[in-house]
Amino acid sequence: MSLSTLLRAPQIWLQRHAQVALSSLGRLFNNSLASFMTCAVIGIALALPIGLHVILNNLQTISGGWDSGASISLFLEQSVSDEQAAALAQKLRLHQRIESVELVRKDAALAEFRRLSGFAEALEALDNNPLPALLVIQPKSDYSTAETAQLLVRELGLLPEADIVQLDLQWVRRLQAITVIAQRAVLVLATLLGLAVLLIIGNTIRLEIQNRQAEIEITKLIGATNAFIRRPFLYTGFWYGLFGGIIAWLLVAISVTLLRGPVSNLANLYESAFDLSSLDWMNILALLAGSAILGLIGSWLAVGKHLSAVEPS
Repeated sequence: MSLSTLLRAPQIWLQRHAQVALSSLGRLFNNSLASFMTCAVIGIALALPIGLHVILNNLQTISGGWDSGASISLFLEQSVSDEQAAALAQKLRLHQRIESVELVRKDAALAEFRRLSGFAEALEALDNNPLPALLVIQPKSDYSTAETAQLLVRELGLLPEADIVQLDLQWVRRLQAITVIAQRAVLVLATLLGLAVLLIIGNTIRLEIQNRQAEIEITKLIGATNAFIRRPFLYTGFWYGLFGGIIAWLLVAISVTLLRGPVSNLANLYESAFDLSSLDWMNILALLAGSAILGLIGSWLAVGKHLSAVEPS
């Protein structure tokens, strides 16, 4: 074999694969309706776990912001005056774990309670203000997690002026636990639907082999190898998986676009700048690559099982 032939071998190999890939793509377009329906089924199956994955990512963004923005409410003893509370607030601002301290004086606490509770007339009957002064403490970012904040809560509870120290992070922990369960559920669902995609593509390739049985028999009679015959079916599965992934991406993107407006309006009501996010480019590429690989695996399994049964008589 000459040197020029060896140098041209990779180029010839690429050309043959490109010809088979384009030929299999042309077959899909020639039977466009059936091909679109198959790709749509694959896309819907893939869009379900991907959409749930997007929702979970957004929930984790929200819960992460809540967790990092957790504050501690330090209710002082009733006997502590506003001046003593202000002195304690100034002392706590120098604490190495505390970012800021906001003092809510007794009169301000009573006014807010009167405004929000609806018991303004009942409060007028009281001789004294029953509400204590309150310190709203914001830990530094390094100490704002649930575990480190608990240490600060125990330290504040030892202060002689402290009555109740409250860190309301239990609901955040519950949300995080639910998120972990949901992640496992999405993983299980993605696995099951991935198997469904394999079955869909495998059955489609099986029907394609049956429809082209006479062509395969003739090709084998003239000496074609199984690898040569297998190649167009593999590319067909690849195209089914790739186009199914594109449809899944479009379905998720359209769904996020439709939901972004209402979610933004809801976030504005809570004075939040949260914006619903969709798939980034890395996730999109992973989706398309994964769907194409599923197509290849499904077609490989189907071809390996059914192609050997087709022999020229």
